[in-house]
Amino acid sequence: MPSVTSAPPPGPPASRTLGGKVLGTFRNTYYNFPSAADYRDGPPVRLMSATCTVLAEVPQSFHDVVCVQGSGRLKDGTTVSFARRDCECAALCPRSNQKICFDALDRGQFPWGRGATGRPITPLLTVAVDPSVIELGTALYLPEFDGLPREEGGEPHDGCFVAQDRGVRVQGNHIDIFTGLESTTRLWNQLVPSNKGVTVIVGSPRCQR
Repeated sequence: MPSVTSAPPPGPPASRTLGGKVLGTFRNTYYNFPSAADYRDGPPVRLMSATCTVLAEVPQSFHDVVCVQGSGRLKDGTTVSFARRDCECAALCPRSNQKICFDALDRGQFPWGRGATGRPITPLLTVAVDPSVIELGTALYLPEFDGLPREEGGEPHDGCFVAQDRGVRVQGNHIDIFTGLESTTRLWNQLVPSNKGVTVIVGSPRCQR
């Protein structure tokens, strides 16, 4: 009599071997931390604070990037991060059609910018989410990123991230991964292309810290 084997449980293999709950397949994108020193094109544009004081004059090309990415570095090393949108005194951000004001932050405390929780964000750890779908502070396992190289060397990525940020364009089942460097964005975009779709798992023991 032939032996009878039970069918494997539903869900991706990672959820079965590592535990946790599969939230589904999410759209994936990337964002980084631009430096004003790398941008020279366009006329000067004023970056404004939430109280409508001038933080700096920057090239148009840098303004048009940092107003989408949310944080960046000025030529003097100061970190600037999103303060609020709909600032009447700010220049229009072409890609979002928003007028964004910024805060100037201590670069020692916020070397890569500030997330939606008010805390520093970290490359290849921070992701932006829709808080109505994933609560801020939630640890996430994304198996498609497990083993990907880190450009700075060291151990391969473990696939673990934390929901520490949000964005006006991050809505529904969408994960926006903070890469820090534009070169890392290019590398990871080659390995796991934007909008390919990635598996999101919460509660995986692998990502408990």
